[in-house]
Amino acid sequence: MPINRPISTTADALPDNDRGQPGQLRSRFVPGTTRWAVRRAQWTALGRSVEDQGRPQIAIVNTSSRLSVCFAHLDDIVDVVAEAIWEAGGLPLEIRTVAPSDFVTSAGRKARYLLPTRDLIVNDVEAAVEGAVLDGMVCLSSCDKTAPAHLMASARLDIPSILVIGGYQRGGTYAGCSVDIDTVYESVGAVKAGEMTVDQLGDLADAAIQGPGVCAGLATANTMHILSEALGMTMPGSAPIRANSDRMRERAAAAGTRIVEMVAEGLTARKVLTKDAIENAVEVALALGGSVNCIRHLAAVANEADLDMDVVATFEERAKSGVQLAAIRPNGTDQVWDLERVGGTQAAMKALLPRLHGTALTVTGDTVMERAETAPQPDGEVLHELSDPIRNESGLLILRGSLAPDGCIVKVAGVGNARRQFSGSAKVFLGEDQAIMALGNREITSGDVIVLRGMGPRGGPGTVFAASFVAALNGAGLGGQVAVVTDGELSGLNHGLVVGQVMPEAADGGPLAGVEPGDIISIDLDSRTLDADPIRQGAPVHSGTPGRERGWLGQYAQLVGPIQQGAVLRRPISQ
Repeated sequence: MPINRPISTTADALPDNDRGQPGQLRSRFVPGTTRWAVRRAQWTALGRSVEDQGRPQIAIVNTSSRLSVCFAHLDDIVDVVAEAIWEAGGLPLEIRTVAPSDFVTSAGRKARYLLPTRDLIVNDVEAAVEGAVLDGMVCLSSCDKTAPAHLMASARLDIPSILVIGGYQRGGTYAGCSVDIDTVYESVGAVKAGEMTVDQLGDLADAAIQGPGVCAGLATANTMHILSEALGMTMPGSAPIRANSDRMRERAAAAGTRIVEMVAEGLTARKVLTKDAIENAVEVALALGGSVNCIRHLAAVANEADLDMDVVATFEERAKSGVQLAAIRPNGTDQVWDLERVGGTQAAMKALLPRLHGTALTVTGDTVMERAETAPQPDGEVLHELSDPIRNESGLLILRGSLAPDGCIVKVAGVGNARRQFSGSAKVFLGEDQAIMALGNREITSGDVIVLRGMGPRGGPGTVFAASFVAALNGAGLGGQVAVVTDGELSGLNHGLVVGQVMPEAADGGPLAGVEPGDIISIDLDSRTLDADPIRQGAPVHSGTPGRERGWLGQYAQLVGPIQQGAVLRRPISQ
């Protein structure tokens, strides 16, 4: 279903009128002008013929890094995409950006750099692609922050764009058992509790990962990979997918071919990233029990696309009638490769079709409904039909109450055997290190509600890790006996009774700032409420010192918006 519309090149024309005529590629400058001449000189020196320079110019946005196994294979995938672009008549141009890994980049400043790197990538892509006035882009998306960043950049630039999904890593075996990075993550708590030695943890870590790609569970990376496809921004069959597999390379090549066609058709990102598409992605996230972090990322995409919608309220409303169709680890015993085997995102969307906007457009030019015609049926074991869900409740819930008037999130799919109603005495910490130390000293006991606050985007600045404490809590065997309430950074691998993204955050003077040790906090998943007794107003609480930050975090502290709107960067209107 091609978009038969001429490509517009007259908007935002350069002051010296270097752009070509309407209907031409926007990268095609007027012969004889400054931009035409200097680009020709640069690119001829790179060995590109004059004829090749006239091809559609396609950016391959490569988030490659040797810091993390998440990205280790992407340099090879660039070649696959580039060859397909060239064969389709385009000129492939590789662009590199920052490449954050949640398990590596989190080491510095208590993980404060993690969420800010998402927006750093967006700005990086804008500067490279819009600065060079390229015609389209293929984004290679791998770890947690790259897929949302690429979606945000696509929405902001509104040029033809496709995401190529980097895929998940393979796990290994240790002591006769299957292990992966999730096993390593939670075993830190077992060491703190004296149930595992440091040497054993080291041996486990050495065995846990057996290939490139992202964490092999339905954590933030795989969730955002799946939601990228649900939004229509990937080739069908892209997620979940094993990294560096033949299927992944086939999808990458298909994206390279398709992006050149999209440029000719004028199919730009905002024709795909519509309100209907966001609502479709919400439905998929609810049905699969995706990472709690997907809510802030979808809100950010909607914000960058200038959509007039409240994504948190959309999750809240649609969850009222939603159901859960799969239980992928850490939500259950099935693995992410099981979901791939039974049809992945396309099969999930086929099952959900009565709840989706079937006319929403995708990057192939097909609608969601047209894609569903060739998608596999749910197998009934890993992925269930709407009429036979594994739970008569959505996998994610929005709670509100005196402690979270703007909402907060529970991954109810990962609550497991924890109580659905929980009331306990608050123990308050400004960081997870303090909480982990208290755990090791056996100062945290069954029935406690652990409050980790001042750790949101503004409080850090940059969201501060709370995820390691939750993993340590589970590793110590207290996951079902202790609740956690936080405005800090959680992992999609976290499970148990964990209430995240409390809004407003404590740094904005939200009610979380007023909680004192010993206050009673009540969580009720059935009534979807989070309350404190007493409720008091507190001064804004920061775990860091935003006013004293220099460098990128200082800039971020000045510009970041509220998390309920996606924590995107916005210059204050008054300035």
